[in-house]
Amino acid sequence: MLERDIEKALVKRIKALGGLCEKFVSPSNIGVPDRIVTLPGEILFVELKAPGKKPTAKQLKDHEKRRSYGCTVLVIDSLEGIDDAFPL
Repeated sequence: MLERDIEKALVKRIKALGGLCEKFVSPSNIGVPDRIVTLPGEILFVELKAPGKKPTAKQLKDHEKRRSYGCTVLVIDSLEGIDDAFPL
């Protein structure tokens, strides 16, 4: 399974939950999470990886900074991870 397959499944799940799952692109800031997920009363960041892959050092640093601001940052590398984080 590829990262893009997990990303497609995440977008589908968030839409099914009535939320937004927007691609996060910041050309001047390497390491930002892949998606911004907006659900009723909740905004979080999601980093997607192929199964078994880990975030890079720059990604981990970005995640740590966002968490220090009180944000939720998830790293998901499987369809099961989507089910766990966003149950129907």
